[in-house]
Amino acid sequence: MKIKEKFWEIIFLLAAGFSFLAVLLICLFLFANGIPAIQKIGVADFLFGTKWKPGNDLYGIFPMILGSFYVTAGAVIVGVPVGLMTAVFLSKFCPEWLHKILKPAIDLLAGIPSVVYGFFGLMVIVPAVRNVFGGNGSSILTASILLGMMILPTIISVSESALNAVPQSFYEGSRALGATHERSVFKTMLPAAKSGIMAGIILGIGRAIGETMAVIMVAGNQARIPDSILKGIRTLTANIVIEMGYATDLHREALIATGVVLFVFILLINLTFNLVKNRGRL
Repeated sequence: MKIKEKFWEIIFLLAAGFSFLAVLLICLFLFANGIPAIQKIGVADFLFGTKWKPGNDLYGIFPMILGSFYVTAGAVIVGVPVGLMTAVFLSKFCPEWLHKILKPAIDLLAGIPSVVYGFFGLMVIVPAVRNVFGGNGSSILTASILLGMMILPTIISVSESALNAVPQSFYEGSRALGATHERSVFKTMLPAAKSGIMAGIILGIGRAIGETMAVIMVAGNQARIPDSILKGIRTLTANIVIEMGYATDLHREALIATGVVLFVFILLINLTFNLVKNRGRL
């Protein structure tokens, strides 16, 4: 029995070591190839430059940083209220028969490929935005709406699990004090599940900022600083995917450096997630 346990302990250790090694290799590749490019271009010119023109050796990614920030913030504005209210409904208000229908449908959303979301956005959301708000439809607003839909499964699943993990005694105590069902849920259960809900939101932000294919199809892909949410934008991920196929020399290195910036953003998001999770345990 001890031999079998030791065998599985070694297997799990190797699996954990492989995961760590994969992350380490990715870090080494990105930083080894991206940092020299940032040094050649100049940190200020690269991070805060407003023009991306590889033909003229101009590699400013500030418009793409803003683009990623705008569409991610828009996705949070669209997706978080809907996702949170849906999680509350599924956890505390939904009849059992309806829960059996809605829950698998929401889980199915997480399995739909990004390109399918992008095609839906291109065929449905882009014309709708164009007809209602004007412009050509490929814009920050369109990308935000689409990304808001894409992060819903993550926010709903994690938030519902957090609400279900709150001890039932919290709810019963609130009801015993005379509070209504709705007040008990929103004033007692939601605050108790705050750290778990925040974790779901942060994971949704990570999904939004790293999305590529769907954004390429609906955001307009214009490397400029927009003056309206109805203007097109290019994100960091889209910039890499669009140009990597033909980039060479410093242009290619600049795209890898763009990946370094994106990687740092993701690391900061994960760090925030860990801080929120650890604070919730205190």
